[in-house]
Amino acid sequence: MLLHLAAEFDLQRDVGPWLAERGWAAALDTSENSSALRVVNVERNGKIIYTWKGNQRDTHIGLYDLQTKENEHLYMFERDLRIISCSVNSERTLLAVSFRQYTEEERVSRLLQSVSKYLTLLIEIHPVNNVRVLKAVDSCVRVQFLYPVEGRNTSTESRLLLVSEDKYIEQFDICVVAEEEHKVVIQNSGQLPRARVADDLIWAQWDMTEQRLFYIVPKESRCTLKCVQFYPDENFNTILESHLDISVTDTRVKLVNFGYDDCQDQDVTSKSLNLRVFTSKAGGLCVCCSLASDIPDVVTYSIYFLHKGYSKTFTVSLERTASHQLKDVAFLNLDYYVAAYLPGQFLHLLNIQHPDLLCYSLFLTGEDARIDTLQNGSIQSPLMSTILDGCIGRIYAVSISDSALLEFLQKSKRDSERLAALHCALLCVRSTADLEMKIIWWISENLSTCHSFDPIQEFIIASLYSRMCSETHNLDKLLPYTSLLDWIGVIPGAVCTTDIISLPVLEFQNSKGFWEKLNSNLESVKYAEPHLHYHSNVLRREWQNLSEEKEERRTTTYLRNIFENAKKVLSHLDTWDSEERLVPLFQEEDYQQQLLMGLMVAQLKDHLMRHLQYVGKKKIDQIVLDYVANLLNLVHRIMKEVWKRYQLHSCIFCFDERGSAAEFAVFHIMSRILEATNGMCMPLPPGFHTLHLGLGVRCLPLHTLLHYIDNGVLHLTETCVRKLLKDLDDTEKNEKLKFSIVTRLPEALGQKVRQFWNHPINANFIARKYVKLLLEKLGSRQCSRPISERLPVPVEFLPLNYLTNMLAEIENQGVHPYEKQDHVNVRFVEEAALKHTMMLLGLKYS
Repeated sequence: MLLHLAAEFDLQRDVGPWLAERGWAAALDTSENSSALRVVNVERNGKIIYTWKGNQRDTHIGLYDLQTKENEHLYMFERDLRIISCSVNSERTLLAVSFRQYTEEERVSRLLQSVSKYLTLLIEIHPVNNVRVLKAVDSCVRVQFLYPVEGRNTSTESRLLLVSEDKYIEQFDICVVAEEEHKVVIQNSGQLPRARVADDLIWAQWDMTEQRLFYIVPKESRCTLKCVQFYPDENFNTILESHLDISVTDTRVKLVNFGYDDCQDQDVTSKSLNLRVFTSKAGGLCVCCSLASDIPDVVTYSIYFLHKGYSKTFTVSLERTASHQLKDVAFLNLDYYVAAYLPGQFLHLLNIQHPDLLCYSLFLTGEDARIDTLQNGSIQSPLMSTILDGCIGRIYAVSISDSALLEFLQKSKRDSERLAALHCALLCVRSTADLEMKIIWWISENLSTCHSFDPIQEFIIASLYSRMCSETHNLDKLLPYTSLLDWIGVIPGAVCTTDIISLPVLEFQNSKGFWEKLNSNLESVKYAEPHLHYHSNVLRREWQNLSEEKEERRTTTYLRNIFENAKKVLSHLDTWDSEERLVPLFQEEDYQQQLLMGLMVAQLKDHLMRHLQYVGKKKIDQIVLDYVANLLNLVHRIMKEVWKRYQLHSCIFCFDERGSAAEFAVFHIMSRILEATNGMCMPLPPGFHTLHLGLGVRCLPLHTLLHYIDNGVLHLTETCVRKLLKDLDDTEKNEKLKFSIVTRLPEALGQKVRQFWNHPINANFIARKYVKLLLEKLGSRQCSRPISERLPVPVEFLPLNYLTNMLAEIENQGVHPYEKQDHVNVRFVEEAALKHTMMLLGLKYS
């Protein structure tokens, strides 16, 4: 089961013993009335209001505090009532209650036509004192106290929302005063001041955490969603308006989070608008709506991503259906995800932050879709990552189980499921070292089974995104979160259609928090958000251009700054990990990788400076250093876990024996890491190419090794080539290997390392190269005269004499290609030529 539920509150567990101690055991007897003890409301401060029937069938109201784990008796009615709605103010001095006095049948039988069906009361409960009637009507009324900012001092004024089935909402202002012996009473004996908040609504939802009211007003063939924000200074205003293409056939009012009445008319509930509005911490705003379908055994639901400007409608064909068991789709708010849940059928986790690609949403069926302990009845999400099961009076904290997610990742066969699970684990679930290790192990085992994406690329990109975006607001819009440009796959079992919708209109001034983030998201949509994300196209071109420049041009101020950036990254990385590294990386300089590091720092800094102008340069410098250092650290993290799993030693540069199967597996993984980083133009830790080449020499046959070198998979590094030339003896097999390596060395690197191989073949190669360079330097110039008897022991071989005399004259003119190697001169060329000739003739040279 992917979703893990932890019971934060249970009526039987947390309230039952308290009732039994006080002699209210009848409340726990559910044989006659299963709703004798039930939850009626959850307040902003986590206090839960519940009601129960006493021994004399009187009706009680109690309060449970989630923080202190204590119960409190609030009020008692001396008759059997059906509580519809109940709310208590933050100071616990006032209680608002709405209840049904009689059913329609009772009114007729008792000739009570003149008596109102519903009554709404305002009661002083500190201590219990006066009772005031707010409403006496035939339509159902809900009540909800507004809560000030947490930590605010006790207020002398409370505000109460009253929501009527007659399609209006009004606010009551209630002033209280403290009298003798700490008695708190309502100050105004007359009519309470009130203000109309909304009219003509057909649906409303209360956001208790942020004190927001969402409601829908029908307008011609469309609906208009509005949001009223209530402020601590006792003001409120309409802050959002959005048009939705939702057809409404039933205009009866549907209320969400205005109390929890589990005995509502089920026929009315099933036909009314099944809609929820969810917000996320990152400024996401979603409208989730379940639509009626004319086709049997088919469910249709839509998610309006208002912060993105489009909606997605899903049509799902059900299995094992029984009409009497089907319920409406339940929508749950999990912050990073919105869940659409139909018990016994499916669980669909939709990514709110990145809903554009379906491969980042999880669609589960069968056992994977089951949410344990939940009944098929009333499932609601009153708070973020919270579920209320109204049938049994239990509140759960909901989280995505990392163990179940990992198990799902390991057994999944479809790329879409793997990609969704991988991103969920890295971006949503609280990542731990153990979870990260297991993900790396899974990646190392499935490099060849993922066909439509590179798991190493996704691991690096998603991990970087998760680590960095929590630091600075709007950074999530500027850094890449995936290596994929699009996704053409489908969700098995569901058909999806996407529609462009109009962006909501915001009206606010100097508002912080959610509204500021939502406005930022909407601005990003207006300016084509995908183009804001950093990409490596320009970086790749610049890196290739600088890599091809001549040595003498690598001393410019620009390049010095680039390499200074790389030094900062590496020194920054050193401060994170002072322990001895298991994998032999970061132990040498790598010109190309340091060049790429410095370029990435420079270009990422320019990118962020353009779009984060309100963030200081110092802060951006730190973000960029962290990003590139984290990138290198992630590659090292992969290597470290792979190294540990295959039990390799820190020193594997022993070329006189072949590599093991474990080394070959690590070599293969390193090749895929190289392919992944090359694809994204990302730098590798210095020493990576040396380690990769060392494993290649140990594990690959010569022809395969040379093929990898010629095709750029393996890079010849000074450290590895020098060790290979020095450590390997000159057997026929090793000579062939060394010569093959030497002939493939770039000129600058060849001059540094060939001197470590004292062998005629190498001497001959150096001599040929030396002669070639001298003659190229000579150009069209002619020797003025031969210099005879220059060598201490003249050789009676006229062609060689002529060549050496000519080369000596060129040297006299100040031309010396190998200035750093004094022993390479005309004398060296002559000796190499004689040795090679004698060797070809089969004669011994002395």
